[in-house]
Amino acid sequence: MGDALEENTTEEKETEEADEADKADKADKALEISSMDMQYNPDFQLTIEAEDAEFTGNIHIESKKKGYSGSGYLTGMETDSDTVTFTVEVPGAGAYDLNFISAGNTGYKENNVLVNGENVGVTVVDEDDFTDSILERVYLNSGINKITITKSWGWILLDSLKITASEDADPSIYRVSAELADPNASEATIRLMQYLTDIYGKYIISGQYGDRGKNGNEFKAINQATGKYPAILGLDFIEYTPSRVAHGSVSHDVEYALNFHQEGGIVTFCWHWNAPEPYLVNSSDIPWWKGFYTEGTNIDLQKIMKGKDPEGYELLLRDIDTIAFQLKRLQAEDVPVLWRPLHEASGGWFWWGASGPEAYIELYRLLFDRLTNYHQIHNLIWVWNGQNKDWYPGDEYVDIIGTDIYPGERVYNSQSAKFNELVRWNGDVKKLIAMTENGCLFDPDMAVRDNAMWLYFGTWEGEFLVQDSTDQLSEKYTETDMMVKVYSSDKVITLDELPDLKTYGN
Repeated sequence: MGDALEENTTEEKETEEADEADKADKADKALEISSMDMQYNPDFQLTIEAEDAEFTGNIHIESKKKGYSGSGYLTGMETDSDTVTFTVEVPGAGAYDLNFISAGNTGYKENNVLVNGENVGVTVVDEDDFTDSILERVYLNSGINKITITKSWGWILLDSLKITASEDADPSIYRVSAELADPNASEATIRLMQYLTDIYGKYIISGQYGDRGKNGNEFKAINQATGKYPAILGLDFIEYTPSRVAHGSVSHDVEYALNFHQEGGIVTFCWHWNAPEPYLVNSSDIPWWKGFYTEGTNIDLQKIMKGKDPEGYELLLRDIDTIAFQLKRLQAEDVPVLWRPLHEASGGWFWWGASGPEAYIELYRLLFDRLTNYHQIHNLIWVWNGQNKDWYPGDEYVDIIGTDIYPGERVYNSQSAKFNELVRWNGDVKKLIAMTENGCLFDPDMAVRDNAMWLYFGTWEGEFLVQDSTDQLSEKYTETDMMVKVYSSDKVITLDELPDLKTYGN
């Protein structure tokens, strides 16, 4: 464009020069996204004492507890207005490890970490003594950055922040075996798993939850905005649960899954497992339909799994068998399922996580055995979504490790710290890593930049995508421009870009 023909008018030349300048500007921005700043120093290290940071609200300096560095540590994180902000300067843009030296102040604590006002992950501490809490491979801009801790659980003692340049990204994390946890997996399931491992690290598969499938509001809104459909349809077995059916619930999610499979798509199911009827609180304040929440039940999973409540054990088997019937319908039609049961357990807000990791792991393994061996269901790719490494049931029960991330509104970074944390959660066998639920979309360019290539994302339904139960896109969590960017990215796979999974690998 710069070598315009001499006969062009001055106006045409000026237009072309403006176009050329615009292209150059876009190229420069793309380069900034895809590569590190040339001044990035791989040996960079910096330590800032917490008492030298800026703090607000109830936060104050204390020196009672032994083991701190500097002149003290910060305590008093009790309310949402209590924050600690470190102002740091780094020599170049790139990936850095953020190590918050802190103590738990009465046990396990999680709190939010923001970089330049945007949520990039959580700092976790589970020790009463001062210890490391590291977020790996967090992207910092060249020059000044603001790193802030805000209250999630609160109640931590914060001693210092140590920043080091991250080690080079390890490409081997994406070399994952296609061998499934179920040794008798169906051919269709094997083909899907092979496809997932083939594209892992190269592309990200788009996913969306929606209770009416491709004809639901979420899929319509995405298509109207982008001209594309997600490659993965997320559904829920919730309304098939016996204690909900007893109250009149009806579901057609299996039919939606069958239809989407015929369209060439991939299906994932979770299960908001309403507790069996005898264990429901079912009051005016906490009705029966809240029976998957801990507050909605009086079930004691630990007691059941230790054999001290045989009736409860039989009721759990009954519920599992009910869902097995629906999974068999999908198996009969050769539909492989990304199966994500007992999700978000470590948070404790669902009853299957309320009794701690031991009881949860026993239930997870029981579910695996009941479906795989007793019911001979072999169309499942097992997606574990316990949200904490201490709740991991073992490599032999897991194909994909997933996490659910709701960072806030219009937070588009890649959540690279959590991705790199999950990479280490498996045992001896590397697993695929997926963002199994998300509130807002992340920028695929940032995922490439940060080497955080999630296998897929699964945006939750309703308000996280559409306005007031319509098919109109809401921009509360993800703006339309970002939605278009994600679904147009050559790194994001949409429905029309999936291969024929019925013959893949043949």
